[in-house]
Amino acid sequence: MRILVTGRDGQVARALLERGTGQGVDVVLLGRPELDLTASSEAIGVALAGQRPDVIVAAAAYTAVDRAESEPDQAFAVNVRGAEAVARSAHLIGVPLIHLSTDYVFDGEKATPYVESDAAAPRTVYGASKLAGERLVLAAQLDSVVLRTAWVFSPFGGNFVRTMLRLAESRAEVGVVQDQRGNPTGALDIADAVLAIAANLLSNSSPDLRGVFHMASCAEATWSTFAEAIFARSAERGGPTAAVRPISTADYPTPAPRPANSRLDCARLAARHGVRLGDWRDALDTVITRLVTSSQG
Repeated sequence: MRILVTGRDGQVARALLERGTGQGVDVVLLGRPELDLTASSEAIGVALAGQRPDVIVAAAAYTAVDRAESEPDQAFAVNVRGAEAVARSAHLIGVPLIHLSTDYVFDGEKATPYVESDAAAPRTVYGASKLAGERLVLAAQLDSVVLRTAWVFSPFGGNFVRTMLRLAESRAEVGVVQDQRGNPTGALDIADAVLAIAANLLSNSSPDLRGVFHMASCAEATWSTFAEAIFARSAERGGPTAAVRPISTADYPTPAPRPANSRLDCARLAARHGVRLGDWRDALDTVITRLVTSSQG
């Protein structure tokens, strides 16, 4: 199986390269300048077709949530028009597409975890761009899966775990929001799930395996409890640690409002694809061990 991943430096792209290589899968990462999602549809199609993939994973996106509020044109260029161009290319090449999306398509007002049939109501430019991208992807390529995930962390790139460890190097206490709840999700777990889903799509043409699915850790947390777990595990390994001071969302205003509830119900993915992500605490153990070990070496 040859999987072409859009994006080269993102957390999921790098996790797919690592996990895929370990499983004997040919994973190709394609990013700028070879692949520019703001280029013409024709240029995007040529770049993708030239790699002769069996499956395309659309992992590249405009993900600067706060900056998107002042750069809506850039966010929509990548997350909408670029996403549609990738989906059209997958259709023309004749290969399945796995498109990564986000919990930000919801407003966060629901009291329980979101299911796929819940009405989307994004409150941010980023969320609106990702939702519009989802819809165009599904219209352009019926042989596709949209995977909504949340709170992604890994040993790679920029993410909450690495930010907390960096702050702990210079602070004894860190204020972290306590009134937002979601499912911290390891990128390495996402990669394993995507590889399994890709294999399913290649072996089974059932429409039941296509469409929108939620894919996140089976356990939930608040940002503050997530931070506490990060520091506890880091301390156990001799890494940086700090005390957590729980604060409210109102105490930490951001240009883009964060959803109070980012929890995703992933039962549909488990039922149809046989894929279920584990507890984020297990993924965190792996990430902290790698980050602390590398910093000490």
